[in-house]
Amino acid sequence: MTIEATLRSRVSDAFPQALVLLENESYKHNVPEGSETHFGMTVVAEEFESMPRVKRHQAVYGLVSDLLDGPVHALALHLYTPEQWRERNQQSPMSPECLGGGR
Repeated sequence: MTIEATLRSRVSDAFPQALVLLENESYKHNVPEGSETHFGMTVVAEEFESMPRVKRHQAVYGLVSDLLDGPVHALALHLYTPEQWRERNQQSPMSPECLGGGR
């Protein structure tokens, strides 16, 4: 299974009713073509309604911490309740361009 599929699967399994949007952003960085090292993930889940923002991040990072210790260099998380997602017009923030790595 690819790293991208593993990330998506773990979060979807933990939050079965959630909207999970995942983008491999590795191509924006100074890594070999086809890399799976940089990701942006948006999760919209009702479970987040009872969680402060820090707890949401801890919950998701806990699902993928082994990947962050290994092949994944960066994971940008955008975690919303359904109401917050509607207020954002169902738009995830854009990741900034890479500024390092000899690019």
